[in-house]
Amino acid sequence: MNLKIDLPNEKATKSLGLKIAQSLPSVISDMTVVLKGEMGAGKSTIVRSVLRGMGYRNIVPSPTYTIVEPYEVQSGKIYHIDLYRISNPDELEFLGWSDLNDGLKFIEWPERVPLLFEQADLILSLEYISSGRTLEFNSRTKKGDDIVQKVYISG
Repeated sequence: MNLKIDLPNEKATKSLGLKIAQSLPSVISDMTVVLKGEMGAGKSTIVRSVLRGMGYRNIVPSPTYTIVEPYEVQSGKIYHIDLYRISNPDELEFLGWSDLNDGLKFIEWPERVPLLFEQADLILSLEYISSGRTLEFNSRTKKGDDIVQKVYISG
């Protein structure tokens, strides 16, 4: 299932992140969302807003240098992962990748490990346009379909 949404400004991007949070299952585990887009397109803004929508109130730093930032929310674990600094897919195991299946993984720069697109439940593609940005949802599984459908219904 696909859905494309215009995001004219940061407020709209944050609002969409809150809708995604409301669309997630009440218990989250073993789910993967990859985020594609140029530097500054809003990938981390989406993840921060999802975390806020799930009740997380502490600081949400960019995982650019730490690579993996773990979070605990009422419905489970969320991992914000930035693969920008990864040069080889084999490096994932050094990060403890196999230990991250107990939660929801939001992965920025998935292009560094192309296999992740095949494993993704949902692909979020952010793109600059003249009036702001667009975000395209591309669902790859039933879990992804459920999220897209709920975001679509919530308008």
